[in-house]
Amino acid sequence: LEGAREAAFAMLDARKCHPIMVRLAWHDAGTFDATAADAWPRCGGANGSIRFDAELAHGANAGLKKALGYAREIVERFPALSHADAIQLCGACAIESAGGPRIPMKYGRKDSDEPAREGNLPDAEAPFGDGSKTPGEHLRRVFGRLGFDDREIVALSGAHTIGRAFKERSGTTEYGYGVKNATKYTGGCPFSPKGDGDGDFGMPGGASWTSCWLKFDNSYFTEGGSDDKNLLWLSTDRVLHTDPGFAPHFMRYARDQDAFFFEFAQAFAKLSECGARW
Repeated sequence: LEGAREAAFAMLDARKCHPIMVRLAWHDAGTFDATAADAWPRCGGANGSIRFDAELAHGANAGLKKALGYAREIVERFPALSHADAIQLCGACAIESAGGPRIPMKYGRKDSDEPAREGNLPDAEAPFGDGSKTPGEHLRRVFGRLGFDDREIVALSGAHTIGRAFKERSGTTEYGYGVKNATKYTGGCPFSPKGDGDGDFGMPGGASWTSCWLKFDNSYFTEGGSDDKNLLWLSTDRVLHTDPGFAPHFMRYARDQDAFFFEFAQAFAKLSECGARW
């Protein structure tokens, strides 16, 4: 585990792929359905099922093949780790390496032998696949299925403090993939070691939720909802600072980064254990 953790930090430093590794961890764990928790592995969750082509081909998982390859490199070097463990380890290390909190992780997950079903991950914009009428209802349905309350929903949404959205990956933004359609914050990405887009940070384009999208801090909450047209702000983001159940936590995290870090770390650790069989 110590060796794998060091290898993950070295990989992140070399490839600058922090956001996509966090996304991979979330998309593997986020398929969990607490109502079917006894039906492992069909309940979904942090069980490495995203490694199967059928699940990787889900629309929500577009662009994650590269990230899965990075996690597999860790498994190849440290074969005592399951794929499920390596995916969650890389996600936790990515958060810490980008300046965020150290996540209190637990390891020993078993790997699933089948893909998860499609449709369990949240949509960023309407129409919502679960039939929800509003963004707030949709977030509570999706995260409620995972076992999270309003405070944890807002904390986990704060992961958007790093990373960008690409039209080819999410279909939720008018900003495209290349330099031409980049914002003033995403047009220049000097961190690719070869300038060839190998790392997630090396690809110009897309739209970010924050101006400093390479750093994990509380800027999602301090910059969110501003008049800056170069920042991405979707309906599922806006509802966090307008809904009476979400807004107090959103405002508290904007004022207190330490509170955000502590509560995010607890929520991410909980997410990383959703549906896990040990």
